[in-house]
Amino acid sequence: MNTRLAWCSPLLLAAALSSSLAFANADEDEEPAKPNCPKGQVWDSKQQKCLMQDSSLLPDADRTTYAYRLAKDGRYEEALALLDTLKQPNTAKALNYRGYATRKLGRTDEGIGYYLQSVKLDPQYAQVREYLGEAYVIKGRLDLAQEQLQQIKSICGDTRCEAYQDLAEAINASSKT
Repeated sequence: MNTRLAWCSPLLLAAALSSSLAFANADEDEEPAKPNCPKGQVWDSKQQKCLMQDSSLLPDADRTTYAYRLAKDGRYEEALALLDTLKQPNTAKALNYRGYATRKLGRTDEGIGYYLQSVKLDPQYAQVREYLGEAYVIKGRLDLAQEQLQQIKSICGDTRCEAYQDLAEAINASSKT
């Protein structure tokens, strides 16, 4: 009996450690690495393959997540085109990502409009407040950026969350110029 327990214990310990590490590293907006799909295609999380972006099998959640990935890769126009295919485009995440892509294209005021719509839908969404604050930094409105920073601190409960740290860095960098 002890031999069997000695054999099982390392396996159970390894499983417990790997699952707790995966949980500890999880971030609400951080997606696992997925392959880059060719233009006009989107990663389908259920089928684990790229599908045409106009496929009726592709859920809005996958379209939204992939649009954000495109935007983070600098493919802003593609991200906006993909967001245009959503059945439900007025979600906090979709509006946030639309704001991000438009802001990165230099259309800051338009981006702020999308961010404000997103905040209205989900006032506790820290990432949209970070991006809204960054847009205010671009506009030279550090007072409004600071307001978003305080909102993020309230949402996160402290200053250690990524959204707080990223916006604080943007504000500080702007203050030095």
